[in-house]
Amino acid sequence: MGLEVDRTVNRDGKISLGQQVILAAEILAGRRVGVRIDSATLAFFDPDTRQLLRTRPNPLTPQQIIGLRGARPAGPPPQPSTDPVRVQRRASNSGVVMVAWQKVALGRVHAGKTVTITVSDTELVIECDDGLRTIRRTNDHPVTRIKAHRPRKPRRAEQEGTMLR
Repeated sequence: MGLEVDRTVNRDGKISLGQQVILAAEILAGRRVGVRIDSATLAFFDPDTRQLLRTRPNPLTPQQIIGLRGARPAGPPPQPSTDPVRVQRRASNSGVVMVAWQKVALGRVHAGKTVTITVSDTELVIECDDGLRTIRRTNDHPVTRIKAHRPRKPRRAEQEGTMLR
């Protein structure tokens, strides 16, 4: 049986639990969060909606957990949001993007372009400059990155046309 506490995340994205400073997430800085403490994990969630925000390994000992300030019995486990997630991806040189471990060929005309993709449980909706494309999801992998990668800068030798060996 777990416990829960409420904490405010500091400007560095950290909270204090049992005399330890623990990284929640920088994106949560200044926000009030609930923390569900189980034997192996810490689940950070929105106290109003119980929406899961982040999970981290639990570094606390059982003695530290018992002595936590403001601890209460845990409520129902926080759940991740079921709303579609919007992500950005940069198409490869051949016009392929990858989201949630699924590759989608957009065509060479989209090579190097950044597209926005709305990811739901069942489909990917890709916003290209030639319109929307809807693709069926072929897996249930979670989205782990939101932003597209920046284009790779060529090395000096490649710019000069010489080969490195």
